[in-house]
Amino acid sequence: MLVYVGYLSRLTMALPPVTSDSADVIPSAGSPDDTASATHISLRPRAGSPSLPESYRSVPILAGASFFRKMIAFAGPGYLVAVGYMDPGNWATDLGGGSRYGYTLLSAVLISSLMAIFLQALSAKLGIATGRDLAQACREHYSRRTTAVLWVLCEIAIAACDLAEVLGSAVALKLLFGLPLLAGVLLTGFDVLLVLALQGRGFRALETLVITLIMTIGACFAYEIFFARPLWIEAARGFLPTFQSLKDREMLYLAIGILGATVMPHNLYLHSSIVQTRAFKLDAGGKREAIRFATLDSTLALGFSLFINAAILVLGAAAFHVRGMNNVADISQAYQLLTPVLGVSFASVLFAAALLCSGQNSTLTGTLAGQIVMEGFLHWRLRPWLRRLITRSMAIIPAAIVIGVMGESHATSLLILSQVILSFQLPFAVVPLIQFTGDRSKMGEFTNGPITAIFGWFLAAAIIVLNAALLWLTFGGKL
Repeated sequence: MLVYVGYLSRLTMALPPVTSDSADVIPSAGSPDDTASATHISLRPRAGSPSLPESYRSVPILAGASFFRKMIAFAGPGYLVAVGYMDPGNWATDLGGGSRYGYTLLSAVLISSLMAIFLQALSAKLGIATGRDLAQACREHYSRRTTAVLWVLCEIAIAACDLAEVLGSAVALKLLFGLPLLAGVLLTGFDVLLVLALQGRGFRALETLVITLIMTIGACFAYEIFFARPLWIEAARGFLPTFQSLKDREMLYLAIGILGATVMPHNLYLHSSIVQTRAFKLDAGGKREAIRFATLDSTLALGFSLFINAAILVLGAAAFHVRGMNNVADISQAYQLLTPVLGVSFASVLFAAALLCSGQNSTLTGTLAGQIVMEGFLHWRLRPWLRRLITRSMAIIPAAIVIGVMGESHATSLLILSQVILSFQLPFAVVPLIQFTGDRSKMGEFTNGPITAIFGWFLAAAIIVLNAALLWLTFGGKL
């Protein structure tokens, strides 16, 4: 990680804008009035125009570079995607699973991470092989009505994910600085300015900040785990799946929550777009190399997210479960208990700091995903500041209303609701991804092989079943 951050600026400098693409992004009719009217919304006339045109093919890939230098050049998009798998929405589930059942549900964390690695690899392959992100591919393949439905569902999912990130950041601000939850929610609106400032300095600046925050989260949990002294042999056994969860109704609920809500649907749209920030060769050999390095990047990054999620669950098991505290699922409760339980100063502070980094990280990528989805599905392009303001408002407004009217005690319920919404939307992103990457007319020689296709459809069916079970257990299972 440290090597990666150190090499970012020196090995990869931004290329000049691609004028042929950027000229198509916000067309004008030739008059000042027309240009002014395009300030907010404009229709892109050419279907091939890329999403995020300001970053499209802006990171050069040096010809003849060594394997390591190419790996560094391609590294970055996977980490932007990985932050969605360690966002505040997963914390309560992981803490609850660890405190209640010890290390048993580590198998659910492992399986969900393997699912994510497979799906994100397909997403990267789609973007590189076709030059289209998933939203653009949906628009070109499906009817206008189906496209509209998919767009609405995806926007709802992004808002739900952003809601979890807003609440997570607000809770962290409250724990660290005593800031009221409502004030913390409103303060997160300024994240929009941070995203804009970073993108103005190049896509690498955004990637560098994200990776720095991920490293901070990892360091915080490494400190916590060291003093929690987990039972490593039992933790290793926890990665082996068992049938125990099928017999315990509440354990099954938590396992499905981890499996069904870990894979974020908007990450599939995001990854298929941001892999196109690399200026790889557009011939078959160049695309094949880009797919290989992009897959390596996302696999390593998601491996790190597996560490974070497993660390949260292990912390819950080592700090609370072994001491008979089996109902610690609330983030604020865990914060209050960590320092006295572990007997180490700063334990609670570092926990809250990691939560703040997690929330901030996820908001950065969530706003990018919102821009990609709108451009891809509708071929409309909003000014970046307006698009991100709308995305953030869709999360801040309901959070502020619920907290202002019903009180801070309902924040956790709102967090759980956001994860249920994400679970409902996930199949509507996974099924098109499996379908498109298996379509030879779109993918050519990069079409999924028989084994990949069979596993992909099996995985899609499993996700649908798991999410249906999660919804049933939530609303009809009387849990």
